[in-house]
Amino acid sequence: MNNKEYSHKNNVTLIKGGKSYFDLLTNLIDEAKETIFIQSYIFNEDDTGIHIAISLRKAAKRNVKTYVLVDGIASQSLSKNFIQSLLNDGINFKPFMPLFQCNDYYFGRRMHQKVVCIDQVHSLVGGLNIADRYNDLPNKTAWLDFAVYVQGEVSVIVADYCRRIWNGYPYDDEKYNFENLTTNINLNSDEFCDVRMRRNDWVWHKNEISNSYIEMMHHAKNNITILCSYFIPGKTLRRLMANAVKRGISIKVITTNKSDVKIAKYAERWLYDWLLRNKIELYEYKTRILHGKLAICDDDWFTIGSYNINNISTYAALELNLDIKNKNKTIELLQFVNEIINVDCIKITKEYHRNSKNIIKQFSRWLSYQFIRIVFKLFTFYFKRKN
Repeated sequence: MNNKEYSHKNNVTLIKGGKSYFDLLTNLIDEAKETIFIQSYIFNEDDTGIHIAISLRKAAKRNVKTYVLVDGIASQSLSKNFIQSLLNDGINFKPFMPLFQCNDYYFGRRMHQKVVCIDQVHSLVGGLNIADRYNDLPNKTAWLDFAVYVQGEVSVIVADYCRRIWNGYPYDDEKYNFENLTTNINLNSDEFCDVRMRRNDWVWHKNEISNSYIEMMHHAKNNITILCSYFIPGKTLRRLMANAVKRGISIKVITTNKSDVKIAKYAERWLYDWLLRNKIELYEYKTRILHGKLAICDDDWFTIGSYNINNISTYAALELNLDIKNKNKTIELLQFVNEIINVDCIKITKEYHRNSKNIIKQFSRWLSYQFIRIVFKLFTFYFKRKN
């Protein structure tokens, strides 16, 4: 692992989704002084979306420069009146790249990241979209999801990234000297965390999150825990996982029992035989829909953000993760995930899996897996990498 990629003067707080996330987001917007960047795959015109929009309007009226970028397909349900009202109130709003437009806009490319950066000091990165199903509402509990709240140096880099994406031009390879970066807040030096921003955008040769998972498989000493909502790893990662287990690494994978994308769940279950055959511990979260995306390596570091372990995140979407290297924070997250395993999960053993399948179910799972592979190839057929 390259320590030079990390910024060092950061305070990190784990956010376990739902109301706590949106309360924090609202407070950060209300206290913003200079700039707000929000980039979200989904921004819905529901109670949660309207609530966040009200805070954004107030910020714009305080002359805070406010930029909201959403995926043009996933957020297409937003009404013209809602969008126009944001623009009228001084919010810079636009969708990210249509499904296909011209040679520079690639068929199927999506902006899947969920990132907030305020005043180049405060960053929120995770898996939560701005919509009711990610929030705790009366008589309705949010999907299980996670984020990290970071104050400090890395937020300067996150803000620069958001600005580049907003302006529609690529990232360069500028090397930041973190020692020269200053923040406008007092940080607790006793709780400093090493943090690096990781991007996946295959079109622009950015495979950093994928490389984080590869690093994890190569360098883990004891255990790896993966929690993922749409877990359909490709051949490379499957091979690395199998090799890690052969080296004596314990690997746990937590997927969802209830899924909002049924065909993805069927495709996942087609891989259960492979996972169990390769001695990977497998669990299904049964309480709610699981939407989080994170992985923990030993008690040393973890990665968290929008990246799902499948080829769509690897090749067909803009994704953003943060890698956090800090023993205390890693142990805190690992303890919480282990609590989820112990309380809210079904362990998928060979016997359990054998009793839950039959010829018809297995055929449906195989068909779903093949269908997703075919659709992926169709959606990425027109992709070309930029020189």
